[in-house]
Amino acid sequence: MSARRSRWAQQLAERIRSRRLTVGVVGLGYVGLPLAVEYARKGIRTIGFDTNTEKISLLVRGMNYIRDLDDSVVADCVASGTLVPTTDTSRLSDCDVVFFCVPTPFTTNKDPDISFILAAARDLAEHKRAGQLYVLKSTTFPGTTRKHVQPLLEEPRFRCGKEYFLAFSPERVDPGNKVWHTGNTPIVVGGITPQCTELACAATGLAIEHVVPVSSPEVAEMEKLLENIFRSVNIALVNELAQLCDRIGINIWEVVEAAATKPFGFMPFYPGPGIGGHCILIDPYYLSWMAREYDFTTNFIELAAEVNEAMPYYVRDMIIGQIARQPVSLRTARVLLLGMAFKRDVDDLRHSPALKVAELLRREGVSRVDYYDPYIPSVVLFEGTPQAETLHSLRGLRRAVLSRYHVVCITTDHSCVDYPLVAAASRVVVDTRNALRNIRQRSNIVLLGDGR
Repeated sequence: MSARRSRWAQQLAERIRSRRLTVGVVGLGYVGLPLAVEYARKGIRTIGFDTNTEKISLLVRGMNYIRDLDDSVVADCVASGTLVPTTDTSRLSDCDVVFFCVPTPFTTNKDPDISFILAAARDLAEHKRAGQLYVLKSTTFPGTTRKHVQPLLEEPRFRCGKEYFLAFSPERVDPGNKVWHTGNTPIVVGGITPQCTELACAATGLAIEHVVPVSSPEVAEMEKLLENIFRSVNIALVNELAQLCDRIGINIWEVVEAAATKPFGFMPFYPGPGIGGHCILIDPYYLSWMAREYDFTTNFIELAAEVNEAMPYYVRDMIIGQIARQPVSLRTARVLLLGMAFKRDVDDLRHSPALKVAELLRREGVSRVDYYDPYIPSVVLFEGTPQAETLHSLRGLRRAVLSRYHVVCITTDHSCVDYPLVAAASRVVVDTRNALRNIRQRSNIVLLGDGR
């Protein structure tokens, strides 16, 4: 810490050093709750804020709703008082450090929606006090922290880097990952001022093993977009090649595995029914929206997003093609989707491509679209419209049940599914994830990108 630090910076630095601080986490979802638990389990008093009264009620009773967290750890943190769940935003004034982990969706026109960030910042502005550090973690476009959050907090006698401190540190959460979790995944931190960065790094380091400082919040905001756009572009590449391989008779999965034997200069990505979750789908549009402010068009990035968003349509056509080979019409056809979550072994339905596939099939007139996913208890299609409908969910997979469907489509390759049974009992299986790769080739299996 520099010699010219303010007295508020000195006091906060000492609180962090001695671990005698209170941490606040706004938003207790997939990012916020694991972060709050990480601080609480280290004995640091942590207040978790959320507007969802059901979540807070569960936590108050010591009940966990995030699959990646250990139920007993959450219960112990609440019982010991190191984790205090609440909906009362006035308690923000009790916190020395506040992390914002609120959603950042996009609008129907695919423009950024930072309304949750701004609402959280306004709540904070109402209950702020000198000597606090605020760290925004929600994925967003460069300039959000400085141009949108800071003005809501700044006053002539409440200045960033003097009376309060502000930084951006993007979340890095991979749901279902058993190796990399909140505590051991390196985190990037960029503050408005050097003191902001130093204090944010110190506070983050109490819970995270490796902290990487950068020169500004804009660098941290942009690097987060780069992480996810890198994946979006490479997934789009193999998705497009999968469609080409289907035409020319080459198996894209074998191609990727062969290329992956190169020990340098190549990283394997695999095709699928589309992309889902929060970040990879949304981030390209955040960046392209911001780029227009600078008279710049992100053609390459937008094209990749278009390719990925077209994949559910390609899968729909694969399914309809297999229905057409059978003595049945679309109106009387029955389709079963295996897996509705956006990725394997998670309970996250956000922007799942399986949802889009189901909606497209229903729009095409397929009378019966059911699903099986042990992690997703219910699914509503066309939610918020007069056409909203609830998909029928199977509670288990049995030979007699599978045989009733004209097409079974593997949209999410959960590891708990009995795939040999699926292959043996189904009339036709459309496999978009190569989940049946270890099963001897059967005439009833149609694999996305296998060249057949």
